[in-house]
Amino acid sequence: MQRKLPLTDSAGKPFVFALPDVILKSLEEVSRDASGKITISEQVTNPATRDRYLINSLIEEAINSSQLEGASTSRKVAKEMIRTQRQPRDRDERMIYNNYQAMRMIGDLRKERLTPDMICEIHRIVTDGTLDDPSTSGRFQLPGEDRVSVWNGDLLLHTPPPAETLPERVQKLCDFANGELDDAYIPPVLRAITVHFMIGYDHPFEDGNGRTARALFYWSMLNQGYWLTEYVAISPILKNAPSKYAHSYLHSEDDENDLTYFHLYQLGVLQRSISQLHEYLSKKAEEVRELQRSIAGAQKLFNHRQIALLNHAMKNPGASVTAQSHMTSHNIVYETARQDLIALESYGLLDKTKSGRSFTWRPVEDLGQRLRGINNVGNTAVAE
Repeated sequence: MQRKLPLTDSAGKPFVFALPDVILKSLEEVSRDASGKITISEQVTNPATRDRYLINSLIEEAINSSQLEGASTSRKVAKEMIRTQRQPRDRDERMIYNNYQAMRMIGDLRKERLTPDMICEIHRIVTDGTLDDPSTSGRFQLPGEDRVSVWNGDLLLHTPPPAETLPERVQKLCDFANGELDDAYIPPVLRAITVHFMIGYDHPFEDGNGRTARALFYWSMLNQGYWLTEYVAISPILKNAPSKYAHSYLHSEDDENDLTYFHLYQLGVLQRSISQLHEYLSKKAEEVRELQRSIAGAQKLFNHRQIALLNHAMKNPGASVTAQSHMTSHNIVYETARQDLIALESYGLLDKTKSGRSFTWRPVEDLGQRLRGINNVGNTAVAE
């Protein structure tokens, strides 16, 4: 059943993979669920609402991918930093902030061909301001430098190829990612997963290889038309079982370069991520419908961004929002965000306070009661 890949280990031996039934079934399901072949929730196909879900997934991926590499900042603090666009305060926050910027850039690069320069630029963004030696950001390790091996305590797990071979190896990986080395058919999803594996195997950078590998997986999936992948976060699942993630690498390398182990594990992670996305969208859709039912005339009074904000405020009474954070969450211009908040304030649903040179809005204490009585306000507004 073995099929050869046009990629090799340090000794020149090719990596191989197989297509057992379990992988064929998983590939069919991922292709169905991640490339828009079935009906997808309107929330991610409707331009008016999709940015909210996209930004949420980018934030989750950035936080968890960085935490996989040791960042210790909490999700709450990290989300507040990204949504308010404040500058990172320490190295851990900088890792998460950088990862978010890189994930946003990946979306813009989805139609570009992969090149060594692009890989280095992604790495530069991922590692900017987080490395002990800033000069190693955005470049491969050089001959003469100590190659960074992978260890588990005192146990050596992986020795990457010599630095002098990296330019040729990375160029070959780019050719593979761009579909230029194939003598036989390689399923697109397995191509993306293989790119993920090879960056980890070649370990071309002093640090940040894992974050760069996961970012390139997203690029490959988007480049090959799996558009829903942009809304999927794989790192939360990887972070919850880091030993399984590591073992999927080790089993592949130990057993005659058989990437079937890594393919199987990553396909399972991807399927769970897609399933969680659909559950999340279903839950959010029901929350919106619930709020709309409780606010007679909501469609006449509030836009979808304001409804989302009110729904969040109902669940988080102590939450605050600024025009900047509202703008970031919905990918709108600053003035549109400010007018959204001013309108809710005018209905008596938000209180405004000054915070430094800007304003902060918080839900009123009796928000639920005011929302239940909004029907009269809506009828009056419509009549006028």
